[in-house]
Amino acid sequence: RKAIMSFKNTQDSSPFPSSIPHTFQINFNSLYTALCEQQTSDQATLLLYTLLHQNSNVRTYMLARTDMENLVLPILEILYHVEERNSHHVYMALIILLILTEDDGFNRSIHEVILKNISWYSERVLTEISLGSLLILVVIRTIQYNMTRTRDKYLHTNCLAALANMSAQFRCLHQYAAQRIISLFSLLSKKHNKVLEQATQSLRGSLSANDVPLPDYAQDLNVIEEVIRMMLEIINSCLTNSLHHNPNLVYALLYKRDLFEQFRTHPSFQDIMQNIDLVITFFSSRLLQAGAELSVERVLEIIKQGAVALPKDRLKKFPELKFKYVEEEQPEEFFIPYVWSLVYNSAVGLYWNPQDIQLFTMDSD
Repeated sequence: RKAIMSFKNTQDSSPFPSSIPHTFQINFNSLYTALCEQQTSDQATLLLYTLLHQNSNVRTYMLARTDMENLVLPILEILYHVEERNSHHVYMALIILLILTEDDGFNRSIHEVILKNISWYSERVLTEISLGSLLILVVIRTIQYNMTRTRDKYLHTNCLAALANMSAQFRCLHQYAAQRIISLFSLLSKKHNKVLEQATQSLRGSLSANDVPLPDYAQDLNVIEEVIRMMLEIINSCLTNSLHHNPNLVYALLYKRDLFEQFRTHPSFQDIMQNIDLVITFFSSRLLQAGAELSVERVLEIIKQGAVALPKDRLKKFPELKFKYVEEEQPEEFFIPYVWSLVYNSAVGLYWNPQDIQLFTMDSD
């Protein structure tokens, strides 16, 4: 285990510390290539997670690569086909993204890598898109899938943390990525209104007609408001740090500006809404001055001109959004059943009696 945490590149000639007796060297380029090619398997994704999380030599090497798309694209494909993967594989893929987004260099560089014709992305034909915008699309899709299917708070938290880590470095967002950010907020807003209505109705009686206690709507409301706040912080972070780089996000914001109206005076969101409200008001005014019947191209042109004119000192500063992956207090509860299920399902020529298996359930494969 210690050797896995400390092994080095064969090109690294520095001596090993005497405090690390068990270690070795391996060709990092070959390792990187193999990991990129094998991410369809749980084993390779689990190994990649272990190395990124525990071996700083590997993490530093991978983050310095100029072909990160070879590693990131297979990870995104795992998340894109979330309904076909087991939950453990999805968790590992998501945590890998979270670890990568802790690095500012990674968050900048992914917007410089331009991809063409992503064959596995079927929602829309993406003839050309940056790796950063594609990453945003896939993470948002994972959140939306989770909201309607599994409702796993852990999955939500890690998805939002990855988006938050990237938000200050958003650059030239694809129009579809910008639309999906606002669409997700719209979905959350509708869910908030629905839960609020249910909570209000439940106050009229502590028990339902058949004497079954009503759901805890206050807790549901608290959870949805936490997610909404996080989304507002992500939008705010992009606007305060890179507004002039993201005309498509400003366009999407203006197009759906009515969505944000109900949150302007809400005590939980009032502070974070200040900048968003200022941006909406500023650009709405400029569009009004430009007259009616404006084309999309003309609106974007006005937004680009306005981004230069907007006084940055009018935007309130908030603490930088930074989230770091921390392993659970008892990670063995997750990893021991997962690893043994992989051993059981991939071992060739070895037989275990399924009736005697106690470490994991048979549906965890």
